Amino acid sequence: MSFESRDMNIQVSQTDNARADTGRMVVRFAGDSGDGVQILGSEFAKSSALNGHDLITFPDFPAEIRAPVGTTFGVSAYQIQFGGPLVLTHGDEVDVLIAFNPAALKTNLHSLRVGGLLIIDEGAFTSRNYKKAGYEGDPLDDEQLGKYQMLKINITERTHEAVEATGASKKQSDRAKNFWALGLVYWMFGRKRQGTLDWIQSKFAKIEEVAAANTSALNAGHAYGETMEIGADLATRPQQADMPAGTYRAITGLDAMSLGLAAAAACSGLKVTYCSYPITPATGLLHGLAKFKGKGVVTFQAEDEIAAVAAAIGASFGGALGVTGSSGPGIALKAEAMGLAVGAELPLVVINVQRAGPSTGLPTKAEQADLLMALYGRHGESPCAIIAPATPAECFQAMVEAARIALKYMTPVIVLADGYIANAAEPWQIPDVDDLPDLAPDFRTDPEGFHPFVRDDKTLARAWAVPGTPGLEHRIGGIERSADSGHISYEPENHQQMTNFRAEKIARINDGQPPITPERGKSSGKLAIVGWGSTYGAINGATNEMIKDGHDVAHIHVRQMSPLPPGFEELMRNYDQILVPEMNMGQLVKLIRAEYLIDAKGLNQVTGKPFKVAAIKAAALELLEK
Repeated sequence: MSFESRDMNIQVSQTDNARADTGRMVVRFAGDSGDGVQILGSEFAKSSALNGHDLITFPDFPAEIRAPVGTTFGVSAYQIQFGGPLVLTHGDEVDVLIAFNPAALKTNLHSLRVGGLLIIDEGAFTSRNYKKAGYEGDPLDDEQLGKYQMLKINITERTHEAVEATGASKKQSDRAKNFWALGLVYWMFGRKRQGTLDWIQSKFAKIEEVAAANTSALNAGHAYGETMEIGADLATRPQQADMPAGTYRAITGLDAMSLGLAAAAACSGLKVTYCSYPITPATGLLHGLAKFKGKGVVTFQAEDEIAAVAAAIGASFGGALGVTGSSGPGIALKAEAMGLAVGAELPLVVINVQRAGPSTGLPTKAEQADLLMALYGRHGESPCAIIAPATPAECFQAMVEAARIALKYMTPVIVLADGYIANAAEPWQIPDVDDLPDLAPDFRTDPEGFHPFVRDDKTLARAWAVPGTPGLEHRIGGIERSADSGHISYEPENHQQMTNFRAEKIARINDGQPPITPERGKSSGKLAIVGWGSTYGAINGATNEMIKDGHDVAHIHVRQMSPLPPGFEELMRNYDQILVPEMNMGQLVKLIRAEYLIDAKGLNQVTGKPFKVAAIKAAALELLEK
């Protein structure tokens, strides 16, 4: 295939590798952090969902609010795998890479498969930009690019031509090039533009010249692709999703958490009081919940992390469901107050959107390194329940379940998400309201025989009396209390008894729960790959491929980290070998080895990026060969 024009040139190597027809496509957009790449990607994701595809996205942006233009550490990217019948990850290799400048090319070319399509904004490839990206000369002259199909378009110039009639400034014209590129990609994959056109009019309703420029750019990019017949065969490659009938929407993990907490407010009849201090990547939760003002949700931005968790604890003492959220550094600051919630036995939901550390670390990159902190990172014996959603959509149910446990067992519950599933998007089937659980709390109103640590015989939850209830006046605090009266007690035997109560209460969360079962594969065999949190998609994808190849392998995924799910030890002992992939240096694997004396093997990655299917598959095959 070859085509030439004054600003477009497709080159195909004679040794072009044909792509396996998987029914899925992977597209990655990359440019400067001011190029609007995240908007471009999110709009393309929405169009994919509306087109009937399953999808997983991976927003990959820098930590700097605005890094120097054209530098490699200022590159923002957005990757999406879409198609069907099932999509589990954002994709190991990219089929189509759109690079807006040399820095984007340098930092993202490695992700493009041999024979993939590389679309370049030729207008940004100037000698000045080469130097900023660390190139000595024009990277487009590199013979290594012959491994790819390369399409060079002066997107910057084409955008200026498209928006000239709107009267937009040069600065605004430059900003509209993301919509020109989006229009081109819409043509390539047979997408309708109307949804994005409507969004532009709504988003920029008060800035008419911006709306006009973006609209013109989108239409011009689409017309260009149609005229040049660029990638006309790509639209037929992605298959339709194979999902149960229902109403779906594309949702990120943070949006799912917000909706889950709003649902918890509706199902419990309580005010959900979310108290937080802004921190990446958890800040979006505060923004999302603020939209539910007047609908059972109250938001409070505190002056610091300690004040935020203290306010949430105060809300729970007052009869609301206190919730606080942060990332690793903020959770460390909240630890003392979380211990207060354990000792006072108040319902509290703590959301940790994990990021790469230590300290500031890599604020916008994902990691799973806070599991041991969640289990043991508080003073004294202070057990908490811990839940870890596996996908963006699961974050909704995780919030509902966290609220249920917190209210039923009068305990703090930690939800361990991470930056990957928090920002990634996938289709979510909107649940039937009638299927949501009744979370209404059983407030104590009878003063007879009351003291604040009277316990339920089954759950061991203490009585929850709202301050101001006649005859139920009481005090609680951080000093140990008597199990028999609720008064302050320094008796050694009482402290042992209360410590036992708090531990047993967490253990009883498993009462009545079904035993854990494999996600894929048989319940016994040669190898089980055990994961938790956002490793789900990569593990499941690797397991699927290996089963198709005839290997005896299964995937077990843990969503309840404390207490560990019933039947977990027994299930693992049914396999000859256990492999535990984690985005840390080996935390769940340590727990498995310590708790069950099972010789599990770890597969550890702390690159700030999610696992690839190929990496897990290679490690699993290596174990099977031993």
